[in-house]
Amino acid sequence: MTDAPRFLVLDGYARAGREDLEAGGATTAGRLYERMLQRCCPGARVDILYPADPDATLPTGASISQYDGIAWTGSSLTVYKADKDVLNQIEFARAVFEAGVPSFGSCWAAQIAVVAAGGTCAAHPRGREMFMARKIALTPEGRAHPLYVDKKSVFDAWISHDDEITHLPHGAVLLASNDYTHVQAVSVTWKGGVFWSVQYHPEYDIHEMARLIYCRKEKLTRLGFFADMDAAQVFVDRLEALHQDPARKDLAWALGIDDDIMNDGIRTAEVRNWIERLVLPNMRR
Repeated sequence: MTDAPRFLVLDGYARAGREDLEAGGATTAGRLYERMLQRCCPGARVDILYPADPDATLPTGASISQYDGIAWTGSSLTVYKADKDVLNQIEFARAVFEAGVPSFGSCWAAQIAVVAAGGTCAAHPRGREMFMARKIALTPEGRAHPLYVDKKSVFDAWISHDDEITHLPHGAVLLASNDYTHVQAVSVTWKGGVFWSVQYHPEYDIHEMARLIYCRKEKLTRLGFFADMDAAQVFVDRLEALHQDPARKDLAWALGIDDDIMNDGIRTAEVRNWIERLVLPNMRR
């Protein structure tokens, strides 16, 4: 098949959440995913859907199957609260599983995949994991999994979440973990469909993490990540300075950032692997 793949991106944020990001100079989650997919797969066609919007219409049946892959972003919603905005997305994930269209996503996506297949999530008992997830380690199953071809066995990644996966459903395989969050990556197979997902955020770059922290700086200061709002702004400014000049060894060293984060090819290896090893083979059948 010679056509470029067609992707549907589910931006899990409610409209107010998207507006909050834009007000702080951040790119909305759906647009971040669109850019990443097109970098990883030049020529890819990407549609973005906002399922938490009151007027959103989610594809069904054959309309789902027109896509070669479904990509799920993060979200400021909470998956274990029975809000209509959340339940709609869980039901859509189940429909995607049944349609057999491969899915991939970040953060919220991992939680949606697990809950849709019968697992559970809850508020993280240790509180928010923010900025970087340190020392994410592949499990033996993760090391052997196609999601992690060309990825180191231990790495750091951008992260931002309050909730965590607590129980995996039948058909789920734990792929990666760290000391803070047990499920950092999971593959879920359910009703003939496959969903590879990570708790962290390969779609962010340094600038986007800086803007996210700026948007959340009041909350992060209240949670103790910063001594005060001025300290939060200093941190944002250092990130932005490193984004502008990646050769600033002093900033990279002080922030603890290396090629796991700064090298786009390393940071997004999982996305390319999903496309090359799950999406494209599915197109050729």
